[in-house]
Order: sequence, then C-alpha cells, then structure tokens
Amino acid sequence: MKQPIIPIEPRSSQYGIVPGMVKKRMYQYDNITSLMIKDLFADTPDVIYPSEQGISSVKQSALKALENVDMSFIKPGDSVNICCSHHGFTMVGGQPYAELIKALRDVISERTGTDNIRIRAGVGLRFRETEEYIKRYGLDTYFKGKAKGVAPIDEGIPIETEIGTLYGLKAIYDADWIVHCHNSDVREVHFHRQVDRAVKPFGMSYARIETRSTYHQNLGPRAANFVARAIFGSEFVQSKFAFAAFLEMSPAGVISVDADNDLMALNERMLISGCRYYGKIMTLLGEIDECIVGLDFPCPVPYVFAAGVIYANFAGANCDLFDLDNALAPYTWYTEAFYNKDSVPLTSKIPPVNPAIKMVVHNYAWGGYPSAFFSKHIPTIVVGREQADLFNKDSQNLEYMKYGVIADHLDTAMEFAYKQAKTDKVIIFDGAVGGVNISTSLAELLIEKAPAVNKKVDEEMLPKWLKQRGIDINSIKL
Repeated sequence: MKQPIIPIEPRSSQYGIVPGMVKKRMYQYDNITSLMIKDLFADTPDVIYPSEQGISSVKQSALKALENVDMSFIKPGDSVNICCSHHGFTMVGGQPYAELIKALRDVISERTGTDNIRIRAGVGLRFRETEEYIKRYGLDTYFKGKAKGVAPIDEGIPIETEIGTLYGLKAIYDADWIVHCHNSDVREVHFHRQVDRAVKPFGMSYARIETRSTYHQNLGPRAANFVARAIFGSEFVQSKFAFAAFLEMSPAGVISVDADNDLMALNERMLISGCRYYGKIMTLLGEIDECIVGLDFPCPVPYVFAAGVIYANFAGANCDLFDLDNALAPYTWYTEAFYNKDSVPLTSKIPPVNPAIKMVVHNYAWGGYPSAFFSKHIPTIVVGREQADLFNKDSQNLEYMKYGVIADHLDTAMEFAYKQAKTDKVIIFDGAVGGVNISTSLAELLIEKAPAVNKKVDEEMLPKWLKQRGIDINSIKL
C-alpha cells in the first residue's frame, strides 16, 4: 500500500469557498492509501504528463503533432480564434491544456505570419469561470489581451444546418478561421455515450443556450449528438474550420497531443482511445459493492475526479455507460425529469443511482451547476457552514442543503458516515493525478477485481463497444 497522492490545492473562485476555509483534505484522513492506474492495469499507456520532463513535454508533443497539419490557407493578417472549453482546465491541474493553447498560438503565428490570434474559451453554466482560467494561466498576457471567455447567454449567430436553424455564439465565429482545441477525456459519457465526443463542443461550449439545451433536455442522450454534428457539418462552420488539436487523455494523465485537419478522423481515434482506457477503470469502479464517497476537488459536484473519472459517472457505475444497448443512464438532466417525488424512476429503462454509494462526504466542491439531484438521491454530509451557505445562495442549488446535513469538521463528518453507512470502504474524488486515493479496504477489493475486469473488457466489452459504433476491432491496431 502506498502513501496517498497529494491532490491539487483548493482554488480561489467565485464558485467555491475561500481555500483557507478548507481545514483538512480527505487524503489526510486515517487509513487512506492510493492505487496507481498502471498498477491496476499494466497496459495503461505511458503518459507525457505528469512525467520527469514536466510541462515542456506537452509543448513538444504539440509541435510534433502539428507538423502534419495543413495551415497554408491561413494568410498573414487573417484572424484566428482558438476555441477551447472550461473542462480542459480542470484536468491534471489544468496546466497541460493551457500549454497546448500557448503552443497553438506559437505555431500558427510562425507558420502563417498572422499575429491576429485570439482565445475564445467556452463555458457551461458558470458564466465567468473561463475568465478565471485565462488569468490563472496568464493566457490574457500570452495572447496580448486577445483572450475572452464566452458564455451560452452571449450574443448568438444563426447557423443553417441539415436539421434547421441552430444557434452558435457569435464570438466563437467572429474570425476568418477557427481552431478547435479540446481533449479526449470521456467526461460526460452519461450524456454523449462516447458518440461524436470530439464534435460535442460545437453543440455545447460554442453554442447558444437554446441550442445546447436540446442536448441536455429536449433530445437527451445519444439523439442530441445530431445537434453538434449538424452544426459542425454546416456550410458556415466548414468555411471557417481550420483544424483541431486535442490532448489525448487516459485516467493516468496526458498520453499525447493529437491534431488533424479532419475532425472526424480524429474523432474516431478519440473514440477508440476513450473506450479502451476509460472503459477499464469505469468497469472496475462498477465492481464496488459499498462505499463512502468523498468530494474534495475545485469543481462542481458532478465533475470532481477519482481515477480520471468524474463523480457523475460513478453515480451511474452500476450501468455500463459505454454499452449502447443500455438506453438511459441513472443520471442525466434528461432522465432527472423521469423520477417521481420519492426519487424512484418512472420507467424501468432508467437504472437507479448506483446503490453502492451509501453516503457522500462533501468536504470541498463548487456550486454553479445544478447538483440537488445528488444530495436528494444519496445521503450527503456537507463539511462547514460556509459551504452550506454557498449552496443556499446559489440559484442553481437552492435545494441542495434541503437534503444534506452539516458537520462542523471533516473528522465529525467521517465518524458519522462510518456509523451510518456501516462500511469502511472510502473513495475520494479529489483529482489525484495518476491514480486514486482510497481506503485500504477498498484498495484490496479493487486489486482483487482488476484482473478479471481487464480480461473481460479486452475480450468481450471493448469489441462490443466498438462494433456498436461501426468499428471492427480486428481492423485497428491496439
């Protein structure tokens, strides 16, 4: 058993409590160890970050990937928008994503002769979040003041598509060319189901709220993928699209940078990579029979990380989210509407929220995203009156504390959780890089289950997942 992995420090944000108010981190609690992803699955790829080379490895990988990208059509004086999304700044500390964005500016400027290169950083419901990231990573200075956070309530622009008029954000498309800078982290696989993952921001981060809401609430999982595909395939967007550059992620960290003028080719590579690497750890987490969940990361409740997987996915880990035969996930905004007042699904097609989660200790997580679903379905203890007050004042979480209780200190919360949940198995969603912070009892369970999961995913599940998405596993090199 190893020492716990030290997670990133709390961050100052208008969406979270002041870092000094976080008195104790959960990894510092008794009986916590860590498991590295590579120790669980030996075929986990080596990562370029974190590594001995440090953050420079991301720039070097970006330079190599961009060598094969055509930029000849971008002329001196042309305007270029590097379009990115807020989620990229939450992975492995956020620095790799910022480094990729900087590398893109350098290479575009050097190869095309233009200096009119801007950032357009999209966001979801925390409208000012990307502005915080732009300043945190010095992108406003690096881009000579040409860096802007864009929100879904900003001025829109109509885009004619095969399925009708949809609306993008005007600031995204106010340049001669756009560069799509994203990542392969499967993130909201409960929504997109690893279908057109690379295209998703065109219907989300780069879209007006009326259009992106069709994704969350009108069409629901899978069907909503048509929205992003339709926008990207439109004549308007195609006339501006230059190329895409992605951080290729695994649960252990950054594997490489991948770039292509053909987004759909890159999309297929990211599809395979996501199923292959995230499929194993998500399947393994589904083997947990009972546990206490700790939230301890500077993100909204559903987006806190453990083993590279967000909590919203663990809430559905009792269901194979990669298997398209499973029509609906336990949690999405779309399916939230299909629960009755007693939190019971109205249709048998919606699996219940992961019954292995016996209790949640909310030590540190942000507001700014509707999260009452989680405290309503799972007993939740919030550490500190300050956090409770933050959620009570958050217009998107007015009912979060209606279902949660408050503990003055982490020790008190954990003592209560152990007694009520009647288990000593603990998993901490604190963004620990390369592995997961976990109780020794739960570590023993995962070590025992990992070999069988590894074999099952390789031999049964991965071939099925890929076949469902039109890919014959025998036709690709793994």
